[in-house]
Amino acid sequence: MEQEQLAVTTELLAQDFAIEGAPGEITEEQLFRMFSDQVAFLIENRMEFLLSLMYRLDIDERKVDWALSPLSPDPPEEAIARLVLERQKQRAWTKLHYRPPILEEGWEDDGPE
Repeated sequence: MEQEQLAVTTELLAQDFAIEGAPGEITEEQLFRMFSDQVAFLIENRMEFLLSLMYRLDIDERKVDWALSPLSPDPPEEAIARLVLERQKQRAWTKLHYRPPILEEGWEDDGPE
């Protein structure tokens, strides 16, 4: 993942999951480990909140169910963290590639005519 996309992804995770002190320049692996710890805490202490975030972030419910299933090959916190990280990477890519144009100085919206 390019550094700018990683920075935006980190920022999105910090906003949505109240991760404090997320460093400015970290690797994707470091971000994943730090985020997995946060997800583990949420699974143990605030499961309803975590599930509402999954819904709000538009993460497929079937994938979340599989991640939390005992049949999943990965620990639940890692599987959920991976799903969220992938979704946030998509959001970051969209933010970086579809930025609104910068308006010129003095431009004003006169509203509908």
